[in-house]
Amino acid sequence: MKTGLSLTELARKIEGNRDLKSDMVASTAGMKVSTDPDGVVSLQIKDGTLATSSFPILPTAHDQIGARLAIPGRYYDRMLKDEPDLLAANVNTWLRRNPERRMLRTLGGNLRAFLSDRYQRIENEEIAEVVLPILADIPDVRIVSSEITDRRMFISAVSPRVAGEVKKGDVVQAGVTISNSEIGHGAVVVQPLVYRLVCLNGMALPDSKFAARHVGRQLDERENLNAIFADDTRKADDRAVLLKVRDMVKAAVDEVRFGETVGRMANLTEAKVKGDPVKAVEVLAKKVGAAEFERGGILKSLIEGGDLSAWGLLNAVTHQAHGAASYDRSMDFVAAGGALLTLPKSDWREILEAA
Repeated sequence: MKTGLSLTELARKIEGNRDLKSDMVASTAGMKVSTDPDGVVSLQIKDGTLATSSFPILPTAHDQIGARLAIPGRYYDRMLKDEPDLLAANVNTWLRRNPERRMLRTLGGNLRAFLSDRYQRIENEEIAEVVLPILADIPDVRIVSSEITDRRMFISAVSPRVAGEVKKGDVVQAGVTISNSEIGHGAVVVQPLVYRLVCLNGMALPDSKFAARHVGRQLDERENLNAIFADDTRKADDRAVLLKVRDMVKAAVDEVRFGETVGRMANLTEAKVKGDPVKAVEVLAKKVGAAEFERGGILKSLIEGGDLSAWGLLNAVTHQAHGAASYDRSMDFVAAGGALLTLPKSDWREILEAA
């Protein structure tokens, strides 16, 4: 796993972003995309009696605008790069064709998300305020990885006191990983984490996770389209989700459940590669969604690990989290490791017997 930020750096970034956020709900009928001489593409908003505001559009918001207006991604990106005026003409035409209300999330004056008016905002600071005190109460807890990327926040912690051996000398510890996206790139997710000390790899377990989608109430027609939701209203809507997050963080380091997980891992050590290891990696890579250029890294890790078993293959995948191109991609490999732990026997047979 990538280490990311220290806990102090994470807290500082959360607080810094809190002061830069602003949200509104507005009709697309009052929106217009424009470009400036420097090629910056912005969304202008004019609704009711409010003055026009202009927000440079960040990459995720571009993706969401294109997807909502059914403009093919490759064509949208080509226009953005080579013909921004053509992009503005396309977007403006479709914004007005079927007017609807959208939630606009900004950060530091830039448009970071273009979302449904039913999007339930659950902020990173709310998650941190619930999670960090609980983690602090776990004896000897360690934050092994945390980060805020353009898309998501991640916090991963382990409890050294809850540990087990998959095989002699191969120690794993129980932990938890929490993630959240403020801009539509994933639900609030809490998952048990298994942390392997031999290589500092982690795997998040999908069969015991809690996930809450960011879906809330739709604004009443009588409400001001540009109203910013009051903090007390939003926090009341979020309370049920945050209580479940609290309970799941506490349950993630349950010793009985962790013992069962270690047992499943031990079973994988007995399932040996019977076919061609290279073919096994090819099949494995497809199942975890690894790109072709990432397959070589998985094979290299498998060879260096010297363990031609299902357990060795699983750890060859999670090891890719260390050198992944981004923190988001690193956490994809952490999730892939957990998915492999719960992979059906028939799928493992296909991998192990590939020839």
